[in-house]
Amino acid sequence: MIKKKIFLIFSFLLSSSCQGNQGIIKNEFKNSPPKKISYLNKEKAYFASGCFWCVEAIYESVYGVEEVFSGYAGGNTNNPTYNSIGTGQTGHAESVEVIYDPLKVSFKTLVNVFFGSHDPTSINRQGPDVGSQYRSIAFFTNKEEQEIINKKIDSLTKNKTYQKPIATEVRKIKKFYYAEDYHQDYEKLNPNNPYVRNISVPRLNKFKSKFKNILKETH
Repeated sequence: MIKKKIFLIFSFLLSSSCQGNQGIIKNEFKNSPPKKISYLNKEKAYFASGCFWCVEAIYESVYGVEEVFSGYAGGNTNNPTYNSIGTGQTGHAESVEVIYDPLKVSFKTLVNVFFGSHDPTSINRQGPDVGSQYRSIAFFTNKEEQEIINKKIDSLTKNKTYQKPIATEVRKIKKFYYAEDYHQDYEKLNPNNPYVRNISVPRLNKFKSKFKNILKETH
């Protein structure tokens, strides 16, 4: 009976974590966009705030965001895969590349989405997902973006929005590696996945309830 309870608990934990939902997977590296899109008059932004399935779905719901790709960034090794970053040895975090129209949504708004959709005080974890690959990172591509991120952190700290210090890393994006194809649009394509139902969808709905005025469905 005890062994059965332990097995059930372990199975639940696996089904409720980003790393425990894959079964047999392929980890073929290829660093090219998963689909062809037009980058004309578009800009890119990069964020890491936990399981990229969740983060991708959140940003794709924002008005002015054209596309979001899941991938890996912030590490010190070349050609990372889902399995390799799971070891915690590559330095990479599950991240997203946000392709957006700056005439419809600003980088500042995307930063607000970032801080408003996860716990930036949590170190090396988000919800049930634990490990350095789930740490909080706000990437910047230029000085202006860096200042926007730092001002946001200063404001949150000054207003004592959180009881604990903000643990978000602020780093210049050096290299973004696209994740394997099966990770792209994962939440949309796998609605019955236990993790998606129990973690991703509630996280997305919580975000939507706080940011109703910037959602695609309200424009």
